[in-house]
Amino acid sequence: MKITSLDKEIRKIFETGYYHIPRFQRPYSWEKEQVSEFWHDTVLESETDYFIGSIVVYKKSDELFGIVDGQQRLTTITMLLCAIRDYYSAEGFENLAKGVHILIEKKDLNNDQQFVLQTETSYPYFQEHIQKFDKPDTETKYGVEEENLKKAYDLINKFIKQELDLIKGNKQLTKENKNQSVQKKLNEIRDKILKLKVIYVELDNEDDAYVIFETLNTRGKDLSVGDLIKNHLTKNIKADNKNVDIPKDKWKTIRDNIDSTSKDLEIDTFLLHVWLSKYEFTTTKTLFKKFKKNISKAEAKKFLDGLVADSVTYKNIFDTETKKWNRNELSLKNSLSILYGFNVTQQTPMVLSIMREYNAKRLKFKLAKEALEAIEHFHYIFTAITSQRSSGGVASMYSQYARKLSEAKDDAGRLAIIRELRQKMKERIPTYDEFLAAFKTLEFTNGYTKQKRIIQYTISKIDKYYNKSGVEINYDSMTLEHLLPQNPPHKLPEHDDFYGTIGNLLMIDEKTNNALGNKTWAAKKNILEKTSVHIDDIIKKATDWTPKEIEKRTISLAKVAYNIVFKI
Repeated sequence: MKITSLDKEIRKIFETGYYHIPRFQRPYSWEKEQVSEFWHDTVLESETDYFIGSIVVYKKSDELFGIVDGQQRLTTITMLLCAIRDYYSAEGFENLAKGVHILIEKKDLNNDQQFVLQTETSYPYFQEHIQKFDKPDTETKYGVEEENLKKAYDLINKFIKQELDLIKGNKQLTKENKNQSVQKKLNEIRDKILKLKVIYVELDNEDDAYVIFETLNTRGKDLSVGDLIKNHLTKNIKADNKNVDIPKDKWKTIRDNIDSTSKDLEIDTFLLHVWLSKYEFTTTKTLFKKFKKNISKAEAKKFLDGLVADSVTYKNIFDTETKKWNRNELSLKNSLSILYGFNVTQQTPMVLSIMREYNAKRLKFKLAKEALEAIEHFHYIFTAITSQRSSGGVASMYSQYARKLSEAKDDAGRLAIIRELRQKMKERIPTYDEFLAAFKTLEFTNGYTKQKRIIQYTISKIDKYYNKSGVEINYDSMTLEHLLPQNPPHKLPEHDDFYGTIGNLLMIDEKTNNALGNKTWAAKKNILEKTSVHIDDIIKKATDWTPKEIEKRTISLAKVAYNIVFKI
Protein backbone atom coordinates (compact mmCIF):
# COMPACT_ATOMS: atom_id res chain seq x y z
CA MET A 1 0.00 0.00 0.00
CA LYS A 2 1.48 3.33 -1.09
CA ILE A 3 0.53 6.29 1.09
CA THR A 4 1.59 9.87 0.35
CA SER A 5 1.21 12.40 3.17
CA LEU A 6 1.70 16.14 2.73
CA ASP A 7 0.87 19.41 4.49
CA LYS A 8 -1.52 21.27 2.21
CA GLU A 9 -3.62 24.42 2.19
CA ILE A 10 -7.28 24.12 1.22
CA ARG A 11 -6.63 26.41 -1.77
CA LYS A 12 -4.12 23.94 -3.23
CA ILE A 13 -6.52 21.05 -2.71
CA PHE A 14 -9.31 22.83 -4.60
CA GLU A 15 -6.99 24.11 -7.33
CA THR A 16 -5.27 20.84 -8.19
CA GLY A 17 -8.03 18.26 -8.50
CA TYR A 18 -11.64 17.15 -8.49
CA TYR A 19 -13.05 15.25 -5.53
CA HIS A 20 -15.75 12.59 -5.62
CA ILE A 21 -17.73 11.43 -2.60
CA PRO A 22 -17.92 7.64 -3.16
CA ARG A 23 -20.88 5.41 -2.53
CA PHE A 24 -19.72 4.04 0.83
CA GLN A 25 -19.63 7.48 2.44
CA ARG A 26 -22.40 8.81 4.63
CA PRO A 27 -24.67 11.67 3.48
CA TYR A 28 -23.92 15.17 4.73
CA SER A 29 -25.00 15.20 8.38
CA TRP A 30 -23.52 18.27 10.07
CA GLU A 31 -26.04 20.19 12.13
CA LYS A 32 -26.11 23.71 13.56
CA GLU A 33 -23.66 22.90 16.36
CA GLN A 34 -20.93 21.55 14.06
CA VAL A 35 -21.34 24.29 11.43
CA SER A 36 -21.29 27.03 14.09
CA GLU A 37 -18.21 25.54 15.71
CA PHE A 38 -16.42 25.29 12.35
CA TRP A 39 -17.22 28.94 11.54
CA HIS A 40 -16.13 30.07 14.97
CA ASP A 41 -12.85 28.13 14.87
CA THR A 42 -11.84 28.82 11.27
CA VAL A 43 -13.11 32.37 10.69
CA LEU A 44 -13.90 34.29 13.86
CA GLU A 45 -11.03 33.26 16.10
CA SER A 46 -8.37 31.73 13.85
CA GLU A 47 -5.22 33.27 12.56
CA THR A 48 -4.01 32.19 9.12
CA ASP A 49 -2.84 28.60 8.58
CA TYR A 50 -5.37 27.11 11.04
CA PHE A 51 -5.08 23.28 11.11
CA ILE A 52 -8.34 21.32 10.64
CA GLY A 53 -7.07 17.72 10.66
CA SER A 54 -6.50 15.15 7.94
CA ILE A 55 -8.07 14.64 4.53
CA VAL A 56 -7.74 11.11 3.11
CA VAL A 57 -8.31 10.50 -0.62
CA TYR A 58 -7.59 7.79 -3.19
CA LYS A 59 -6.66 8.27 -6.82
CA LYS A 60 -9.35 7.51 -9.41
CA SER A 61 -7.60 9.23 -12.34
CA ASP A 62 -4.94 11.89 -12.87
CA GLU A 63 -7.33 14.64 -11.78
CA LEU A 64 -10.09 12.85 -9.86
CA PHE A 65 -9.83 11.63 -6.26
CA GLY A 66 -12.31 9.73 -4.09
CA ILE A 67 -12.76 11.07 -0.55
CA VAL A 68 -12.26 8.58 2.28
CA ASP A 69 -12.11 10.95 5.25
CA GLY A 70 -12.96 14.66 5.25
CA GLN A 71 -16.25 14.69 3.37
CA GLN A 72 -18.15 16.75 5.96
CA ARG A 73 -15.38 19.38 6.15
CA LEU A 74 -14.86 19.64 2.38
CA THR A 75 -18.61 19.94 1.81
CA THR A 76 -18.87 22.70 4.44
CA ILE A 77 -15.86 24.53 2.96
CA THR A 78 -17.45 24.31 -0.51
CA MET A 79 -20.63 25.88 0.90
CA LEU A 80 -18.55 28.65 2.51
CA LEU A 81 -16.92 29.40 -0.85
CA CYS A 82 -20.31 29.38 -2.60
CA ALA A 83 -21.73 31.82 -0.04
CA ILE A 84 -18.68 34.12 -0.31
CA ARG A 85 -18.99 34.03 -4.13
CA ASP A 86 -22.65 34.98 -3.98
CA TYR A 87 -22.00 37.86 -1.55
CA TYR A 88 -19.21 39.15 -3.82
CA SER A 89 -21.66 39.11 -6.71
CA ALA A 90 -24.47 40.72 -4.72
CA GLU A 91 -22.17 43.53 -3.58
CA GLY A 92 -20.97 44.22 -7.15
CA PHE A 93 -17.53 42.57 -6.97
CA GLU A 94 -18.12 40.38 -10.00
CA ASN A 95 -14.47 39.60 -10.79
CA LEU A 96 -13.85 38.47 -7.23
CA ALA A 97 -16.99 36.28 -7.43
CA LYS A 98 -15.68 34.65 -10.62
CA GLY A 99 -12.29 34.14 -8.99
CA VAL A 100 -13.84 32.17 -6.14
CA HIS A 101 -16.11 30.23 -8.50
CA ILE A 102 -13.03 28.73 -10.19
CA LEU A 103 -12.51 26.82 -6.93
CA ILE A 104 -16.10 25.55 -7.10
CA GLU A 105 -16.47 24.77 -10.81
CA LYS A 106 -13.78 24.62 -13.51
CA LYS A 107 -12.87 23.01 -16.82
CA ASP A 108 -10.95 19.75 -16.86
CA LEU A 109 -8.27 18.65 -19.35
CA ASN A 110 -10.99 17.80 -21.88
CA ASN A 111 -12.33 21.35 -21.52
CA ASP A 112 -15.50 20.00 -19.88
CA GLN A 113 -16.98 22.05 -17.05
CA GLN A 114 -17.05 20.11 -13.75
CA PHE A 115 -17.70 20.86 -10.11
CA VAL A 116 -14.60 20.47 -7.95
CA LEU A 117 -16.59 18.60 -5.27
CA GLN A 118 -18.77 15.92 -6.85
CA THR A 119 -21.47 14.20 -4.82
CA GLU A 120 -24.17 11.74 -5.84
CA THR A 121 -26.32 11.32 -2.76
CA SER A 122 -27.58 14.93 -2.76
CA TYR A 123 -27.87 15.27 -6.55
CA PRO A 124 -29.24 17.56 -7.96
CA TYR A 125 -29.86 19.77 -4.91
CA PHE A 126 -26.23 20.43 -3.99
CA GLN A 127 -25.24 21.15 -7.58
CA GLU A 128 -28.25 23.27 -8.57
CA HIS A 129 -29.02 25.18 -5.37
CA ILE A 130 -25.56 25.67 -3.84
CA GLN A 131 -22.65 25.12 -6.25
CA LYS A 132 -24.24 26.64 -9.35
CA PHE A 133 -23.42 30.34 -9.96
CA ASP A 134 -26.78 31.11 -11.57
CA LYS A 135 -30.32 30.40 -10.43
CA PRO A 136 -31.30 26.70 -10.32
CA ASP A 137 -33.03 25.23 -13.37
CA THR A 138 -34.92 22.55 -11.45
CA GLU A 139 -36.99 22.21 -8.31
CA THR A 140 -35.66 19.53 -5.99
CA LYS A 141 -37.43 17.26 -3.54
CA TYR A 142 -35.97 17.54 -0.03
CA GLY A 143 -34.75 14.45 1.74
CA VAL A 144 -32.86 14.30 5.04
CA GLU A 145 -29.51 15.14 3.44
CA GLU A 146 -30.93 18.01 1.38
CA GLU A 147 -32.52 19.44 4.52
CA ASN A 148 -29.19 19.25 6.37
CA LEU A 149 -27.41 20.96 3.48
CA LYS A 150 -30.00 23.71 3.26
CA LYS A 151 -29.87 24.43 6.99
CA ALA A 152 -26.07 24.50 6.97
CA TYR A 153 -25.94 26.76 3.90
CA ASP A 154 -28.56 29.14 5.32
CA LEU A 155 -26.58 29.31 8.57
CA ILE A 156 -23.33 30.09 6.73
CA ASN A 157 -25.07 32.87 4.78
CA LYS A 158 -26.46 34.22 8.06
CA PHE A 159 -22.97 34.34 9.62
CA ILE A 160 -21.52 36.24 6.65
CA LYS A 161 -24.48 38.63 6.59
CA GLN A 162 -23.97 39.43 10.28
CA GLU A 163 -20.36 40.42 9.56
CA LEU A 164 -21.37 42.64 6.64
CA ASP A 165 -24.31 44.19 8.50
CA LEU A 166 -21.92 45.42 11.19
CA ILE A 167 -20.06 47.35 8.51
CA LYS A 168 -23.16 48.62 6.72
CA GLY A 169 -24.67 49.77 10.00
CA ASN A 170 -21.62 51.86 10.92
CA LYS A 171 -22.83 55.46 10.47
CA GLN A 172 -19.30 56.86 10.76
CA LEU A 173 -18.30 55.29 7.43
CA THR A 174 -19.00 56.88 4.07
CA LYS A 175 -20.69 54.84 1.35
CA GLU A 176 -17.35 54.39 -0.44
CA ASN A 177 -15.63 53.31 2.77
CA LYS A 178 -18.43 50.86 3.50
CA ASN A 179 -17.97 49.26 0.06
CA GLN A 180 -14.24 48.97 0.63
CA SER A 181 -14.75 47.55 4.11
CA VAL A 182 -17.30 45.01 2.82
CA GLN A 183 -14.83 43.86 0.14
CA LYS A 184 -12.04 43.70 2.72
CA LYS A 185 -14.18 41.62 5.10
CA LEU A 186 -15.18 39.17 2.33
CA ASN A 187 -11.53 38.91 1.27
CA GLU A 188 -10.56 38.22 4.88
CA ILE A 189 -13.15 35.40 5.24
CA ARG A 190 -12.13 33.96 1.84
CA ASP A 191 -8.42 34.00 2.65
CA LYS A 192 -8.89 32.41 6.08
CA ILE A 193 -10.83 29.55 4.49
CA LEU A 194 -8.33 29.05 1.67
CA LYS A 195 -5.34 29.10 4.02
CA LEU A 196 -6.74 26.36 6.27
CA LYS A 197 -4.11 23.63 6.70
CA VAL A 198 -4.66 19.87 6.51
CA ILE A 199 -2.60 16.70 6.44
CA TYR A 200 -3.40 15.50 2.92
CA VAL A 201 -3.16 11.70 2.71
CA GLU A 202 -3.29 10.22 -0.81
CA LEU A 203 -3.70 6.51 -1.59
CA ASP A 204 -3.13 4.75 -4.89
CA ASN A 205 -6.39 2.85 -5.23
CA GLU A 206 -9.89 2.23 -3.96
CA ASP A 207 -9.12 -1.09 -2.24
CA ASP A 208 -6.53 0.65 -0.05
CA ALA A 209 -9.16 3.29 0.69
CA TYR A 210 -11.53 0.68 2.10
CA VAL A 211 -8.78 -0.61 4.40
CA ILE A 212 -7.99 2.91 5.61
CA PHE A 213 -11.70 3.61 6.00
CA GLU A 214 -12.05 0.67 8.40
CA THR A 215 -8.77 1.44 10.18
CA LEU A 216 -9.85 5.00 10.86
CA ASN A 217 -12.91 3.66 12.64
CA THR A 218 -10.81 1.50 14.97
CA ARG A 219 -8.80 4.59 15.87
CA GLY A 220 -11.67 6.62 17.14
CA LYS A 221 -13.26 8.09 14.05
CA ASP A 222 -17.02 8.48 14.25
CA LEU A 223 -18.09 5.70 11.89
CA SER A 224 -21.06 3.50 12.73
CA VAL A 225 -21.57 -0.23 12.25
CA GLY A 226 -23.89 0.65 9.38
CA ASP A 227 -21.12 2.64 7.66
CA LEU A 228 -18.71 -0.27 7.93
CA ILE A 229 -21.18 -2.89 6.73
CA LYS A 230 -22.20 -0.68 3.82
CA ASN A 231 -18.51 -0.22 3.02
CA HIS A 232 -17.87 -3.98 3.08
CA LEU A 233 -20.87 -4.76 0.89
CA THR A 234 -20.17 -2.09 -1.72
CA LYS A 235 -16.54 -3.17 -1.79
CA ASN A 236 -17.54 -6.71 -2.66
CA ILE A 237 -20.42 -5.95 -5.04
CA LYS A 238 -18.97 -4.24 -8.07
CA ALA A 239 -21.35 -2.39 -10.36
CA ASP A 240 -21.66 -3.83 -13.89
CA ASN A 241 -21.91 -0.33 -15.30
CA LYS A 242 -20.13 2.67 -13.80
CA ASN A 243 -23.23 4.80 -14.38
CA VAL A 244 -25.53 2.36 -12.55
CA ASP A 245 -24.75 1.76 -8.89
CA ILE A 246 -27.24 -0.90 -7.78
CA PRO A 247 -25.65 -1.57 -4.34
CA LYS A 248 -25.84 2.13 -3.49
CA ASP A 249 -29.48 2.26 -4.64
CA LYS A 250 -30.34 -0.80 -2.55
CA TRP A 251 -28.68 0.67 0.54
CA LYS A 252 -30.65 3.89 0.01
CA THR A 253 -33.84 1.79 -0.14
CA ILE A 254 -32.91 0.20 3.20
CA ARG A 255 -32.26 3.59 4.80
CA ASP A 256 -35.49 5.01 3.37
CA ASN A 257 -37.49 2.10 4.82
CA ILE A 258 -35.91 2.52 8.25
CA ASP A 259 -36.36 6.32 8.20
CA SER A 260 -39.87 6.39 6.70
CA THR A 261 -41.75 5.68 9.91
CA SER A 262 -42.59 7.85 12.90
CA LYS A 263 -40.96 5.24 15.13
CA ASP A 264 -37.42 5.95 16.29
CA LEU A 265 -35.63 3.21 14.35
CA GLU A 266 -31.86 3.06 13.87
CA ILE A 267 -29.92 1.38 11.07
CA ASP A 268 -27.34 -0.15 13.47
CA THR A 269 -30.05 -1.75 15.62
CA PHE A 270 -31.82 -3.03 12.51
CA LEU A 271 -28.60 -4.66 11.30
CA LEU A 272 -28.01 -6.26 14.70
CA HIS A 273 -31.56 -7.67 14.82
CA VAL A 274 -31.25 -9.05 11.29
CA TRP A 275 -27.93 -10.68 12.20
CA LEU A 276 -29.33 -12.20 15.39
CA SER A 277 -32.27 -13.63 13.45
CA LYS A 278 -29.94 -15.61 11.14
CA TYR A 279 -26.47 -15.91 12.64
CA GLU A 280 -24.61 -16.44 15.91
CA PHE A 281 -25.33 -14.25 18.92
CA THR A 282 -23.28 -11.06 19.15
CA THR A 283 -23.51 -7.43 20.26
CA THR A 284 -23.42 -4.15 18.34
CA LYS A 285 -19.81 -3.68 19.41
CA THR A 286 -18.63 -6.91 17.78
CA LEU A 287 -21.18 -7.09 14.95
CA PHE A 288 -18.91 -5.82 12.17
CA LYS A 289 -16.15 -8.22 13.15
CA LYS A 290 -18.58 -11.15 12.94
CA PHE A 291 -20.10 -9.82 9.75
CA LYS A 292 -16.76 -9.42 7.97
CA LYS A 293 -15.70 -12.92 9.01
CA ASN A 294 -18.90 -14.62 7.84
CA ILE A 295 -20.09 -12.71 4.77
CA SER A 296 -17.77 -13.46 1.89
CA LYS A 297 -17.59 -11.67 -1.44
CA ALA A 298 -19.72 -14.40 -3.01
CA GLU A 299 -22.44 -13.95 -0.36
CA ALA A 300 -22.47 -10.13 -0.29
CA LYS A 301 -25.17 -9.61 -2.95
CA LYS A 302 -27.52 -12.19 -1.40
CA PHE A 303 -27.02 -10.65 2.04
CA LEU A 304 -27.75 -7.14 0.73
CA ASP A 305 -30.91 -8.35 -1.04
CA GLY A 306 -32.00 -9.94 2.23
CA LEU A 307 -31.48 -6.64 4.04
CA VAL A 308 -33.71 -4.86 1.53
CA ALA A 309 -36.57 -7.31 2.14
CA ASP A 310 -36.00 -7.36 5.91
CA SER A 311 -36.07 -3.54 6.09
CA VAL A 312 -39.69 -3.59 4.90
CA THR A 313 -40.64 -6.34 7.38
CA TYR A 314 -38.79 -4.54 10.17
CA LYS A 315 -40.66 -1.31 9.47
CA ASN A 316 -44.00 -3.16 9.48
CA ILE A 317 -43.17 -4.84 12.80
CA PHE A 318 -42.49 -1.59 14.64
CA ASP A 319 -45.10 0.50 12.83
CA THR A 320 -48.01 -1.75 11.86
CA GLU A 321 -49.77 1.12 10.07
CA THR A 322 -47.13 0.98 7.29
CA LYS A 323 -48.54 -2.34 6.01
CA LYS A 324 -51.90 -3.18 4.46
CA TRP A 325 -53.11 -6.18 6.46
CA ASN A 326 -55.80 -8.58 5.29
CA ARG A 327 -58.80 -8.91 7.59
CA ASN A 328 -57.71 -12.36 8.78
CA GLU A 329 -54.24 -10.94 9.57
CA LEU A 330 -55.51 -8.37 12.09
CA SER A 331 -54.63 -10.65 14.99
CA LEU A 332 -50.97 -10.52 13.86
CA LYS A 333 -51.14 -6.75 13.57
CA ASN A 334 -52.70 -6.44 17.05
CA SER A 335 -50.10 -8.68 18.67
CA LEU A 336 -47.28 -6.63 17.13
CA SER A 337 -48.85 -3.30 18.12
CA ILE A 338 -49.36 -4.44 21.70
CA LEU A 339 -45.98 -6.13 21.99
CA TYR A 340 -44.04 -3.05 20.92
CA GLY A 341 -46.27 -0.93 23.11
CA PHE A 342 -44.55 -2.67 26.05
CA ASN A 343 -41.35 -0.79 25.04
CA VAL A 344 -39.27 -3.97 24.86
CA THR A 345 -37.19 -5.09 21.85
CA GLN A 346 -35.44 -8.27 23.04
CA GLN A 347 -37.90 -10.35 21.05
CA THR A 348 -37.30 -8.55 17.73
CA PRO A 349 -34.95 -11.14 16.14
CA MET A 350 -37.56 -13.85 16.74
CA VAL A 351 -40.45 -11.66 15.60
CA LEU A 352 -38.48 -10.72 12.48
CA SER A 353 -37.83 -14.39 11.75
CA ILE A 354 -41.52 -15.24 12.23
CA MET A 355 -42.73 -12.47 9.93
CA ARG A 356 -40.01 -13.17 7.35
CA GLU A 357 -41.07 -16.81 7.13
CA TYR A 358 -44.77 -15.87 7.12
CA ASN A 359 -44.35 -13.28 4.34
CA ALA A 360 -42.40 -15.83 2.30
CA LYS A 361 -45.32 -18.28 2.78
CA ARG A 362 -43.06 -20.78 4.53
CA LEU A 363 -44.85 -20.34 7.89
CA LYS A 364 -48.58 -20.91 8.10
CA PHE A 365 -50.83 -18.19 9.52
CA LYS A 366 -51.91 -20.40 12.42
CA LEU A 367 -48.32 -20.94 13.55
CA ALA A 368 -47.37 -17.26 13.08
CA LYS A 369 -50.39 -16.27 15.20
CA GLU A 370 -49.55 -18.83 17.88
CA ALA A 371 -45.93 -17.69 18.08
CA LEU A 372 -46.68 -13.95 18.23
CA GLU A 373 -49.42 -14.42 20.84
CA ALA A 374 -47.09 -16.49 23.00
CA ILE A 375 -44.43 -13.75 22.86
CA GLU A 376 -47.08 -11.10 23.54
CA HIS A 377 -48.37 -13.00 26.58
CA PHE A 378 -44.86 -13.69 27.86
CA HIS A 379 -43.93 -9.99 27.84
CA TYR A 380 -47.27 -9.00 29.33
CA ILE A 381 -46.40 -11.05 32.42
CA PHE A 382 -42.60 -10.79 32.31
CA THR A 383 -42.25 -7.12 31.32
CA ALA A 384 -45.48 -5.15 31.58
CA ILE A 385 -46.72 -6.51 34.92
CA THR A 386 -43.78 -7.91 36.91
CA SER A 387 -41.06 -5.70 35.33
CA GLN A 388 -38.52 -8.52 35.26
CA ARG A 389 -35.03 -7.63 34.09
CA SER A 390 -33.17 -10.04 31.85
CA SER A 391 -29.47 -10.68 32.33
CA GLY A 392 -29.23 -11.41 28.61
CA GLY A 393 -30.68 -14.89 28.70
CA VAL A 394 -34.00 -13.84 27.17
CA ALA A 395 -32.33 -12.02 24.27
CA SER A 396 -30.07 -15.02 23.67
CA MET A 397 -33.10 -17.34 23.76
CA TYR A 398 -34.91 -15.33 21.10
CA SER A 399 -31.82 -15.17 18.89
CA GLN A 400 -31.28 -18.92 19.16
CA TYR A 401 -34.85 -19.79 18.14
CA ALA A 402 -34.93 -17.12 15.44
CA ARG A 403 -31.95 -18.81 13.80
CA LYS A 404 -33.55 -22.22 14.19
CA LEU A 405 -36.75 -20.99 12.53
CA SER A 406 -34.78 -19.43 9.65
CA GLU A 407 -32.99 -22.74 9.09
CA ALA A 408 -36.06 -25.01 9.39
CA LYS A 409 -36.74 -27.07 6.27
CA ASP A 410 -40.43 -27.96 6.60
CA ASP A 411 -43.69 -27.33 8.48
CA ALA A 412 -42.98 -30.03 11.05
CA GLY A 413 -39.64 -28.47 11.88
CA ARG A 414 -41.15 -24.99 12.24
CA LEU A 415 -43.94 -26.31 14.47
CA ALA A 416 -41.42 -28.07 16.70
CA ILE A 417 -39.31 -24.90 17.04
CA ILE A 418 -42.27 -22.71 18.00
CA ARG A 419 -43.53 -25.25 20.53
CA GLU A 420 -40.02 -25.57 21.96
CA LEU A 421 -39.76 -21.78 22.29
CA ARG A 422 -43.10 -21.68 24.11
CA GLN A 423 -41.78 -24.25 26.57
CA LYS A 424 -38.64 -22.17 27.16
CA MET A 425 -40.79 -19.10 27.85
CA LYS A 426 -42.93 -21.08 30.30
CA GLU A 427 -39.78 -22.02 32.19
CA ARG A 428 -38.80 -18.35 32.49
CA ILE A 429 -42.22 -16.94 33.37
CA PRO A 430 -42.55 -15.41 36.89
CA THR A 431 -44.59 -17.36 39.43
CA TYR A 432 -48.26 -16.62 40.07
CA ASP A 433 -47.40 -15.13 43.47
CA GLU A 434 -44.95 -12.70 41.82
CA PHE A 435 -47.57 -11.85 39.22
CA LEU A 436 -50.32 -11.31 41.82
CA ALA A 437 -48.14 -9.04 43.95
CA ALA A 438 -47.44 -6.79 40.94
CA PHE A 439 -51.02 -7.07 39.60
CA LYS A 440 -52.38 -5.68 42.88
CA THR A 441 -50.32 -2.50 42.42
CA LEU A 442 -51.96 -1.61 39.08
CA GLU A 443 -53.72 1.70 39.55
CA PHE A 444 -55.58 4.34 37.58
CA THR A 445 -57.05 7.59 38.91
CA ASN A 446 -57.53 11.09 37.55
CA GLY A 447 -54.25 12.00 39.22
CA TYR A 448 -52.30 8.88 38.21
CA THR A 449 -52.60 7.72 34.60
CA LYS A 450 -49.23 5.99 33.97
CA GLN A 451 -50.75 2.48 34.03
CA LYS A 452 -53.99 3.32 32.25
CA ARG A 453 -53.06 1.65 28.95
CA ILE A 454 -51.95 -1.63 30.48
CA ILE A 455 -55.12 -1.76 32.62
CA GLN A 456 -57.30 -1.11 29.55
CA TYR A 457 -55.43 -3.82 27.66
CA THR A 458 -55.81 -6.31 30.55
CA ILE A 459 -59.54 -5.74 31.03
CA SER A 460 -60.28 -5.76 27.28
CA LYS A 461 -58.43 -9.08 26.82
CA ILE A 462 -60.35 -10.66 29.73
CA ASP A 463 -63.62 -9.31 28.33
CA LYS A 464 -62.79 -10.74 24.87
CA TYR A 465 -62.19 -14.12 26.46
CA TYR A 466 -65.64 -14.13 28.09
CA ASN A 467 -67.48 -12.49 25.19
CA LYS A 468 -69.15 -15.41 23.44
CA SER A 469 -71.90 -13.37 21.77
CA GLY A 470 -69.95 -12.90 18.56
CA VAL A 471 -70.63 -9.15 18.69
CA GLU A 472 -67.38 -7.26 18.01
CA ILE A 473 -66.71 -4.60 20.64
CA ASN A 474 -64.64 -1.50 19.89
CA TYR A 475 -62.65 -1.21 23.11
CA ASP A 476 -60.84 1.89 21.87
CA SER A 477 -64.10 3.85 22.18
CA MET A 478 -64.74 2.69 25.75
CA THR A 479 -63.77 4.33 29.03
CA LEU A 480 -62.52 3.05 32.38
CA GLU A 481 -65.23 3.36 34.99
CA HIS A 482 -64.52 3.38 38.75
CA LEU A 483 -67.26 1.23 40.29
CA LEU A 484 -66.49 2.77 43.67
CA PRO A 485 -66.55 6.49 42.73
CA GLN A 486 -63.35 8.53 42.97
CA ASN A 487 -65.15 11.23 44.94
CA PRO A 488 -68.16 9.70 46.76
CA PRO A 489 -70.34 11.81 49.10
CA HIS A 490 -69.08 9.76 52.04
CA LYS A 491 -65.59 8.23 51.99
CA LEU A 492 -64.62 5.09 53.87
CA PRO A 493 -61.28 5.32 55.77
CA GLU A 494 -59.57 2.96 53.30
CA HIS A 495 -61.19 4.50 50.18
CA ASP A 496 -58.00 6.03 48.74
CA ASP A 497 -56.13 2.72 48.99
CA PHE A 498 -58.63 0.83 46.81
CA TYR A 499 -60.66 2.99 44.42
CA GLY A 500 -57.88 3.22 41.77
CA THR A 501 -56.97 -0.50 41.74
CA ILE A 502 -57.86 -2.76 38.81
CA GLY A 503 -60.48 -4.66 40.86
CA ASN A 504 -62.56 -1.44 40.97
CA LEU A 505 -62.30 -0.76 37.23
CA LEU A 506 -64.55 -1.76 34.36
CA MET A 507 -64.47 -0.82 30.67
CA ILE A 508 -67.84 0.49 29.51
CA ASP A 509 -69.23 2.68 26.77
CA GLU A 510 -69.77 6.38 27.35
CA LYS A 511 -73.58 6.10 27.36
CA THR A 512 -73.51 3.50 30.15
CA ASN A 513 -70.91 5.53 32.03
CA ASN A 514 -73.21 8.55 32.01
CA ALA A 515 -76.18 6.42 33.07
CA LEU A 516 -74.34 5.08 36.12
CA GLY A 517 -73.62 8.50 37.58
CA ASN A 518 -73.81 8.44 41.39
CA LYS A 519 -76.57 5.83 41.58
CA THR A 520 -76.79 3.26 44.34
CA TRP A 521 -74.95 -0.01 43.98
CA ALA A 522 -78.16 -1.93 43.29
CA ALA A 523 -79.10 0.53 40.51
CA LYS A 524 -75.59 0.34 39.00
CA LYS A 525 -75.73 -3.47 38.93
CA ASN A 526 -79.05 -3.38 37.13
CA ILE A 527 -77.60 -1.11 34.42
CA LEU A 528 -74.33 -3.06 34.08
CA GLU A 529 -76.08 -6.40 33.59
CA LYS A 530 -77.73 -4.98 30.45
CA THR A 531 -74.44 -3.96 28.79
CA SER A 532 -72.51 -5.96 26.17
CA VAL A 533 -69.38 -6.23 28.33
CA HIS A 534 -68.69 -9.18 30.63
CA ILE A 535 -69.89 -8.74 34.22
CA ASP A 536 -68.16 -11.23 36.51
CA ASP A 537 -69.81 -13.15 39.38
CA ILE A 538 -68.19 -11.01 42.06
CA ILE A 539 -70.00 -7.93 40.73
CA LYS A 540 -73.23 -9.85 40.17
CA LYS A 541 -73.29 -11.36 43.69
CA ALA A 542 -72.13 -8.28 45.61
CA THR A 543 -74.90 -6.71 47.73
CA ASP A 544 -72.67 -3.68 48.29
CA TRP A 545 -69.41 -2.48 46.74
CA THR A 546 -66.69 -2.13 49.38
CA PRO A 547 -62.88 -2.51 49.55
CA LYS A 548 -63.44 -6.15 50.47
CA GLU A 549 -65.22 -6.87 47.17
CA ILE A 550 -62.64 -4.84 45.25
CA GLU A 551 -59.73 -6.86 46.65
CA LYS A 552 -61.59 -10.09 46.00
CA ARG A 553 -62.23 -9.07 42.38
CA THR A 554 -58.56 -8.02 41.92
CA ILE A 555 -57.43 -11.51 42.90
CA SER A 556 -60.07 -13.11 40.67
CA LEU A 557 -58.94 -11.04 37.66
CA ALA A 558 -55.31 -11.96 38.36
CA LYS A 559 -56.12 -15.69 38.36
CA VAL A 560 -58.01 -15.45 35.08
CA ALA A 561 -55.26 -13.36 33.48
CA TYR A 562 -52.35 -15.56 34.59
CA ASN A 563 -53.92 -19.00 34.22
CA ILE A 564 -56.19 -18.54 31.19
CA VAL A 565 -56.14 -15.33 29.15
CA PHE A 566 -52.36 -14.77 29.06
CA LYS A 567 -51.35 -18.38 29.39
CA ILE A 568 -48.44 -19.23 27.13
